[in-house]
Amino acid sequence: MVNLKKPIFKRQESWRYIRVKPNWRKPKGKSSRMRRKIKGWPKLVSIGYGNKKELKNLHPSGYKPVIVYTIKDLEKINKETQAIVIAHTVGEKKRLQILEKAKELGLKVLNKKVEEEKEEKTE
Repeated sequence: MVNLKKPIFKRQESWRYIRVKPNWRKPKGKSSRMRRKIKGWPKLVSIGYGNKKELKNLHPSGYKPVIVYTIKDLEKINKETQAIVIAHTVGEKKRLQILEKAKELGLKVLNKKVEEEKEEKTE
């Protein structure tokens, strides 16, 4: 579903200097080998590496993520194409209620692993 052949885009010279982080920045030097796309140097970010229009904004599982704040938000979700992500601002009490209701409705929860870790800590 998602483009798997996308290279890891690194900032120029980030592998050489500790002070230069690997976060992507466009190379702008006059004689930059990376900017000139010389063989053997890392790839530049370009439009050709993008995904298809239908796949944009999708979770790797294939569902479109929808942020949920209340139990009422669960009623508006299409369970074939959408999955829920419980907002980080939701408290633990309401979060557990949302999880129960989602289980009843047969909805997929994308940030469920976080919930399972919390349950293990409390036990």
